[in-house]
Formats: sequence, C-alpha cells, structure tokens
Amino acid sequence: MHNIKLIALDLDGTLLNSEKKLTTENAVALEKAAAEGAEIVPATGRFFRGMPQLIRELPYVNYVISINGAQVYDIKNKKTVCSSEIEWERAVSVMERLDSLPVIYDCYQDGWGWMTKALYDKAEEFAPTVHNLEMIKKLRTPVPELKEYLKEKALGVQKIQLFFKDMELRSEMLEVLPREFSDLVVTTSIVNNIEINSREATKGNALKKLSEYLGCSANQTMAFGDDLNDISMLKEAGIGVAMGNAYEEVKKAADYITDDCNNSGVAKAINHFMEF
Repeated sequence: MHNIKLIALDLDGTLLNSEKKLTTENAVALEKAAAEGAEIVPATGRFFRGMPQLIRELPYVNYVISINGAQVYDIKNKKTVCSSEIEWERAVSVMERLDSLPVIYDCYQDGWGWMTKALYDKAEEFAPTVHNLEMIKKLRTPVPELKEYLKEKALGVQKIQLFFKDMELRSEMLEVLPREFSDLVVTTSIVNNIEINSREATKGNALKKLSEYLGCSANQTMAFGDDLNDISMLKEAGIGVAMGNAYEEVKKAADYITDDCNNSGVAKAINHFMEF
C-alpha cells in the first residue's frame, strides 16, 4: 500500500466525465482517500470561481491548483499559497502577436476572465461545444479593448488563452508559439485552444510547491491528467496517472494508465494504489 498524502486531479476529461459530472465511483474513492489522510487537490486550467460548484463544495477539498499552476489557493483560509504571473507589459506584447492570427483570445487576471468585446461577441464561432460557449460567456467580462484594459490596470496576468477554428493552424501554432514565446509556457487543455502562462506557472511546479508547503515528499503524491497541461504534474508526482482517454504524449509521461473518464478511471487507480 502506497503512503499517499496528496492526490492532484485535473478536472475535465479526468475527474469529471464527458458530461462534466463526478461519477459515484470517483466520489466514493475520493472520500475514502481523504478519510485515510490524503489531501484531495483539484488541478485545473480554470480559476477557482470558474470551477464547478460541486467540486468547490466537496468538504474534504482544502486546496486547489488553479490556472495551470499560476495560483495555489487555500480555500478554507481564502488565501493564496503561491502564484506566478505574466508581467502585464509582456502580456500586451503577446496579444499584439495574437492580433495577427484568426483567433479570439482572453486573459485571466485576479481570478477572473477578461476579453475584448468584439472577440467576446464572436465566441459562438469559436467554441467547440455548447458547454465551452457557456463557459466563455459566463466566466469572461467583456471590455472595450483588452490590451488597453491591461495597460490601465497595470497588474500581472495569470493566463492568456486563444481559441481556433482552423485546427491545422492550431497544430502549427503549438509548434511556433513556444519558440516565439520561449520565456513563457505554451500548452493546451481543450481540443481547439492554446494556453500561455508564465514560465513558473505549471501544474508540476504548483504541485511541488504545495507538497513542500504541506510537508509531503514527492513520493507521497499522486497526480491524474489527460491533456498536455497535465504532463508536468504527472512527471512531478510520485505516481503519475494518465487517463485512458489521454493524449499519447500524456500516456508516455505517466507511470500508470487507468481507464477513461467515463468509466471512473480515477477511482480505479486510487483503489489500485491505495488498496481499497
């Protein structure tokens, strides 16, 4: 039996099934793990208020790794444990480059989403699903022009996100943008997006910092994921678990591959390693 003290879990495509629900099997496994003393830590590209209410209100969830690791948040004490942001001037320069692409983009700042209104009004053209469209509309506030808004606020940016209609262009930009923005981290979390964070803002770095904060060794951590922004976390954890529905690059980075998100793969792996 592994002495697991911290379990970090991506949400969409991992802990949540394709209907964005927490299965009974996953819920039972998490409750058992928490009863054994493990911290259950959602690790998501979303900001805290953008997480599903059912996850935010789980009684045993005390910490969250949010915005791809740009913030580790202590829920009970309502304080930031650690954070890593893009300087606003650099964020503006990135957006100036994005203006040359046929995309819409936004940013997260101070735990909320912001977007140029003209791009916000095009969201329906770029959202791959009704759920994604609802997320964009609900969790972004439109402003007249985002770059000007950032200049006025002069505050760090937690994440920049862009959405594509042309998937070939997206694949190309996943190769090009990391070279152009070598001082930043370029990754992805859904089928048609690219996400840009500060160099230190990865789920892996956040997991390491939270583990140190809680006094856990790396060997006492377990992490689950399915997408490219989860790879650093799976590599950092003592046990990195890829979902059956994960990208091949994610599976290659994992120590163990479980069932997919629609068949309670999280529960199966927790039961396997914690011997429930």
